[in-house]
Amino acid sequence: MGKTYSGGCACSRLRYAVQGEPAIMLDCQCRQCQRDSGTGHQSHMTFVNAEVTLEGEASHWPSVGDGGTVKQRAFCPVCGSAVWMTFPAMPQVFIVTPASLDDPALYAPQMITWTKSGQPFDPAPPHLLSFECMPPA
Repeated sequence: MGKTYSGGCACSRLRYAVQGEPAIMLDCQCRQCQRDSGTGHQSHMTFVNAEVTLEGEASHWPSVGDGGTVKQRAFCPVCGSAVWMTFPAMPQVFIVTPASLDDPALYAPQMITWTKSGQPFDPAPPHLLSFECMPPA
């Protein structure tokens, strides 16, 4: 079943535990992720069909990525930390924001997506696989 990845928001009112292994770890440079993170990209640790336990009540806001994907972002209503994201059309997918992990060193990006929206101040590391948009399935 894999290991357990746990984490939460800055004030600890939201907590999660995900049992399983990440399907992919990536940095996304789409404009929506830039706006959400306040910098040139947002990092995502993506789990598929993992066992997820949530504690606390998150606030949510929907957003639409550059490719048209509807996302449901969860954040703490007290401290404002972005913690996880889901997709209404793909309930089996659960994404955590790596900075919210109890051990953020577990995050190791494997690729960069949406480089065509990348900003000069946040260049894609040359050793990572990069895609102008989303990679083919």
